[in-house]
Amino acid sequence: MKPLTEQEIRAAFVNCTKGEAKRLSVPRDLADRPWQDLDYLGWRDPQAPGRACLVAELDGRPRALVLRSPGHASQRMRRSMCSICLTGHDGGVSLMVAPKAGRAGQQGDSVGAYLCSDLACSLYVRGRKDAGAGARLTETLTVEEKIERTVANLAAFVAKVTA
Repeated sequence: MKPLTEQEIRAAFVNCTKGEAKRLSVPRDLADRPWQDLDYLGWRDPQAPGRACLVAELDGRPRALVLRSPGHASQRMRRSMCSICLTGHDGGVSLMVAPKAGRAGQQGDSVGAYLCSDLACSLYVRGRKDAGAGARLTETLTVEEKIERTVANLAAFVAKVTA
């Protein structure tokens, strides 16, 4: 993923108003992010623990989503799998719900997916972050093929939000 600026991120939101995008917390450490290892940039809003955001580069341009997520305290410790990167976690997967873009979202329609709670799918797939013993299933796919699958799963989720 190519590095993005705060302005590019704010302009990329597709499922909230421009005013809401302007008020969202964007990470201050954008220059320090491992952009070369990211398929998308994801973060939880420190000022609103139930909110998360992600930005993916799809079709050559950034697309950003605001997500709602339950708090960590309400989660039970059980093994779950992220629907984007297929990493298994003990209590490290959250249901993330995105309001649909446009009129459908204004009427309350939303799309949900189970994602890594820390939104670090890219790092798990590349082996840069460890989700614990038994987190990754044994697969014959190469890292590049896992990355392609992760990007395809993410693109499908974004497409559901923007449809």
